[in-house]
Amino acid sequence: MAPWSREGEEEATGSHDCSRGRGGAGPAGPGTGAHTAAGLRPVWARPPRMVTPRAPGVLLALLALLLASGEGDAARQSERTTNPEESRNVCLGHSNAGQYDPFYLENTAKCFTNCGQVTDESCNPENLQRYWLDYEAHLVENETKTVDLPFLKSLVKNLNTSIAEDLHFSLTASRVPMQVMADEQKPPDRVRLPRSLFASLQGNRSQVRLAISVLDIGPGSLFKGPRLSLEEEGSVLNNRLVGLSLGRMRVTGLAEPVEITFSHQRQPPNMTLTCVFWDQTKGDWSSEGCSTELGAERTVCHCDHLTFFALLLRPILDKVTVQALTRISQAGCGASMIFLAFTVVLYAALRLSRQRFKSEDTPKIHVALSVSLFLLNLAFFINLGHDPERFPATCWFWAAVFHYFLLCVFTWMVLEAFNLYLLVIRVFNTYFGHYFLKLSLVGWGLPALMVIGTGSANSYGLYTIRNQENRTSLELCWFHKETALYATVHGYFLVTFLFSAVVLGLVAWKIFTLSSATAGKQQRQNCKGVLTLLGLSSLVGMTWGLAILTPLGLSTIYVFALFNSLQGIFIFCWFIVLYLPSQSSVSSSSGPARAEQTHTMSQE
Repeated sequence: MAPWSREGEEEATGSHDCSRGRGGAGPAGPGTGAHTAAGLRPVWARPPRMVTPRAPGVLLALLALLLASGEGDAARQSERTTNPEESRNVCLGHSNAGQYDPFYLENTAKCFTNCGQVTDESCNPENLQRYWLDYEAHLVENETKTVDLPFLKSLVKNLNTSIAEDLHFSLTASRVPMQVMADEQKPPDRVRLPRSLFASLQGNRSQVRLAISVLDIGPGSLFKGPRLSLEEEGSVLNNRLVGLSLGRMRVTGLAEPVEITFSHQRQPPNMTLTCVFWDQTKGDWSSEGCSTELGAERTVCHCDHLTFFALLLRPILDKVTVQALTRISQAGCGASMIFLAFTVVLYAALRLSRQRFKSEDTPKIHVALSVSLFLLNLAFFINLGHDPERFPATCWFWAAVFHYFLLCVFTWMVLEAFNLYLLVIRVFNTYFGHYFLKLSLVGWGLPALMVIGTGSANSYGLYTIRNQENRTSLELCWFHKETALYATVHGYFLVTFLFSAVVLGLVAWKIFTLSSATAGKQQRQNCKGVLTLLGLSSLVGMTWGLAILTPLGLSTIYVFALFNSLQGIFIFCWFIVLYLPSQSSVSSSSGPARAEQTHTMSQE
C-alpha cells in the first residue's frame, strides 16, 4: 500500500519522484507490467490531471465540511428569522431595540402585519411605535442620506438655517422624498416647510439635519391608538405616515405652520378626514395644533410642530354613534308619543267641557300637528324593527309610509306658522270660509301627492349607511335614489323651515316692540316674551332646523337627535300653558298667547 499512498501524496501536492518514473522507463518496460499487474499505473502513464482516489477523498471531505458549515449558517439564519420565539421577541420590541440596519428594519416591519389585533399578547405596540419614532432621530444623528425600503422611504438633508425661501419636498409613497423647486409642478403629495421654521433656529446653530420619511404601517394594530381601537370603522388613510424630524430637537408652536398635502380618492359622504399627529406622551392620535383643509381629492394639513402626521378616515356616523343616536331617538320619540297622546286626549276633554273649542281652529291645528307627529314616531319605530332582508317586499311600503308622515309634519308646521302670521302679524281681514277644512286638504293632501309621485319613480327601497370597509352601520327602508331624497325631503324642508323662521322672526319683533312700550314692566315682559317664543318654536319646527348645524360636528348631531325627538313634549307643555292657564296668567299673557286665546269664531 506504500506506493499507492505515495502517489496520492505526490498528486495532491503536485510533486513527483522523477527517479521512480525513470526507473520504469519505456512504454513496454518491465516496470510497466509490474504496475499494471498490481492494478496501478505510473504517473506518466495516466491522462493529464487525473486525480487518484486519495485526492478526491480529501477534496470531498473539505467540500462536505464547507457545505455543512454553510448549511449550519443557513439554518442558524433561518432560525433567527423564523423562530417563533425570536419573532415574538421582535414584536414585543425587545430584540431589535436600538438596531437600525436594513435587516433589523425589515424584521421589525413584519410586525406591521403580524400584530393584527390590539389585544395580541405577542405584540407590544408601545415599544414598536417608540422604535419607529426613535428611528427618525437615528436618521438625523447618523450619516444616512436616503433609505429606500418597500415600507419606508426616507431623505436626510443638511440645511442652512438662513435659507431665503420656503422648502418643498415630494412625498410619493413609491419613491424616496426629494426636494422640488417652488416654481416646478407640484406633486400631489408634498410638504412645505416655511422659511420661518429655520429662521427660528438661527440662534442655536447655522445648519440642521432634516429627516423626511414616508412609512407604511400596514393594516395591523400599530399606530392605531385608543381613538381608532374603539372605532373599528376608522383607519389611517392608506396606512401611511409622514415623519418630519430635526432629531432630538423638539419643534412646537411654530408661528407659520408646516403644510402637508395628502392626495386621495373621493370619499363617501358619510366619511370624514381629519389631520392628526402622533402624540407620544398619550400614545394616541391628536389634532391639537393641526387644522384640516378638506378637498374632493386632496386634503391639506397645517400643523405647528414636527412629528409623525397622518390623515384619519372616520365615518361621520360610525356604528357605535348610530346605536347611541338610535337609543336617544327611541327614548325621546317614545316619551313624545305619550305626551302627544295626552295632548289629543286633553283636547277631546276640553272640546266636551268647553263649547268654544268646537268652533276654534287654532287648537285643531295643534292637534293635527300632534297626530302627524305621533304617526311619524310610530312609523319610525316600525321602520327600525322591520327586517328588510326578511321582508323585502314590504320595504317599499314602509318607506312610503315613513316619507308620507314626515312630509305631513313639515306641512303642518308651516301651516302653524301661517296661522300664527294671521293671528299676530296680519290680525285684520283674516276671514276664510271653511278655514280648517282647507288647511286639512293641504296638510294631508299635498304630502300624499308627493309620495305618489316619488313612488311612481321607484325611489323607495333599502337605504344603507356603510363605512370605508363596506361594513353596514345602519339599514332603513327609505330612499335608494338620492335625487328624490334631496328634492322631496331636504328641499321641501328647507322651504318650509325658511317660511316658519321668517314668521317667527316677525313675531319676535312684535313681542319685544310691545314689551319696550310697556312702562315699568319691560324686564318681566321680556322674560315672558322669551318663553312665548320658545313655545311657538316647538310649533313651527325650529328644533328641526338644528339639522342644518349637524355638519359642524358630532355634538350638534346629538343635540338635534335629543331636542327633535322631544318635540311632542314641548307641544304638550305649550298646550297646557295656553289652554289651562290660571286666572293671573291669563291677564298677563304675552301678545301671541292672548291672540290665540281670544281667537274664536272669526274663521267660521
